[in-house]
Amino acid sequence: MLKIKNLHASVDGKEILRGINLEINAGEVHAIMGPNGSGKSTLAAAIAGKEEFEITEGEIYLGGENLEDNSPEERAHKGIFLSFQYPVEIPGVSVTNFIKTAINESRKGRGQEDMPANQMLKLIREKAELLDIDRKFLSRSLNEGFSGGEKKRNEIFQMAMLEPKLAILDETDSGLDIDALRIVANGVNKLRSKDRAIMVITHYQRLLEYIIPDFVHVIHNGKIVKSGTKELALELEEKGYDWLKNEAVV
Repeated sequence: MLKIKNLHASVDGKEILRGINLEINAGEVHAIMGPNGSGKSTLAAAIAGKEEFEITEGEIYLGGENLEDNSPEERAHKGIFLSFQYPVEIPGVSVTNFIKTAINESRKGRGQEDMPANQMLKLIREKAELLDIDRKFLSRSLNEGFSGGEKKRNEIFQMAMLEPKLAILDETDSGLDIDALRIVANGVNKLRSKDRAIMVITHYQRLLEYIIPDFVHVIHNGKIVKSGTKELALELEEKGYDWLKNEAVV
């Protein structure tokens, strides 16, 4: 589903990613871990096509298609979803109206007509029920006055509605208490699918107690310095990241 070859990326002339190689197959969940400033969120932004991140070398493929010339909107239409670490508030725009617009814009980008209103309503009800979301929540302004847990839960609802091929969750656990973390993780687990690849970016192993990854990759200084299974996350929890720095080639 996702293939990254020798990816180098810079921000304001400063190199952040220094040769990332990564493959994620449909049906797999990969966790990206690493200390602050290692390049985790830059990797997510580069895949999503954020313009302030300049790709200086390397290639990103989604389903075998090179994304080099695709805008962020085009990448979203092709099936890339990025959950924000700090979702923004949009007063006056309800959760429901936002998601209706997002779905129909993606359909338009793929040459399809708007989803019929009755079909849209049915889909919203199904996904809200799947994720145990109260109907009143859907009529609120997007993220306005939401708790940290509600904001992240709303991101998972958007993911459920948009049904992406590749879902990137950038520090979904940031600022969540243990109850909110369980709710969000439960939502992600319900959306695991043999047709979907998921990338989970996190500092801490605790999220991975609830979302069990197939593979764990550690980024340091803009490179993947170690990959393994979920046991690697446990080792990082015990030892921290310092022991891996020696494996990073600067």
